[in-house]
Amino acid sequence: MDTLNCMRIFARVAEEGSFTAAAHRLDITTAFASRAVASLETHLQTRLLNRSTRRVALTEAGERYLRRCEQILAYIDQAEAEAGDAQALPSGRLRVHATTSFGQAYVVPAVMQYQKRYLSVSVELTLSQHVPDLLDEGYDVTLQLSSTALPDSALVSQTLGVVHSVLCASPGYLRERGTPHSVAELADHACLQLITPVFPRERWHLEGPGGAETFELPPSTFQVNVADALAAALREGVGIGSLPMSSAVPALRNGSLLRVLPDYRLQQLRVYAMYASRQYLDAKIRTFVDFLKESIPQALAADEAALSMPNHCTQAA
Repeated sequence: MDTLNCMRIFARVAEEGSFTAAAHRLDITTAFASRAVASLETHLQTRLLNRSTRRVALTEAGERYLRRCEQILAYIDQAEAEAGDAQALPSGRLRVHATTSFGQAYVVPAVMQYQKRYLSVSVELTLSQHVPDLLDEGYDVTLQLSSTALPDSALVSQTLGVVHSVLCASPGYLRERGTPHSVAELADHACLQLITPVFPRERWHLEGPGGAETFELPPSTFQVNVADALAAALREGVGIGSLPMSSAVPALRNGSLLRVLPDYRLQQLRVYAMYASRQYLDAKIRTFVDFLKESIPQALAADEAALSMPNHCTQAA
């Protein structure tokens, strides 16, 4: 027996005072309505309606049960309306994860702009190098960087763009140690390493005018797992390092760092927004991912243009 459906039919019969009228309103047969109420009475072991040839009337037990039915059905209707609104109106808490440097540079500004557009959404943003399990850890969206195609999974992914890294050093370091003009000349310099899940250890893969080149890094005196921390070390004038666009551009703009081998780029990575399912997607997730698809490519293009500015490059020694 479908108890909830039987409750709806009973409530309608009580309201109309007639099985025929209730059946007409619910677009079912009179016999079906009668059987539903009879099944409910059998289930409860209680008579809910007194029947006559002209009309039906509630028993005392039926009156009490009807009040409870109306409360329960109202709660269910409200829950269904709220669930339906979740598909149409962005609201509630949105839990987002992103890698640290990328998140600081691109996701935080995007979130601020998104919330100006959707005032009913509160965002909880977590920045870390850890790759989360969306379902186990309860995130709605994660932004990940990968040098390879993503493994097959049940998650949905949207490509937001491409980022890469560039070699940087402080003006003071380059004045003191000289400016390398080829990949081979990097061997004469202190090379600092960024250690993250997407950056290979002990080597740099570079793309330049002559194609792909690999530079085996000499033993490093400093390694760190956050790009902004590496940028801070490079500003101290201790060596050359590979910085992602997000960390390199601010330092290049203010002149605290200069590009080394400006015709080369390293570690090209695709940016993905990932979430659990396309089906019945909550409006706050759908609108946030759509907003990222609009805002992140624009921000990446602006930084790519900034990297091409000649005053960001080293001058020939």
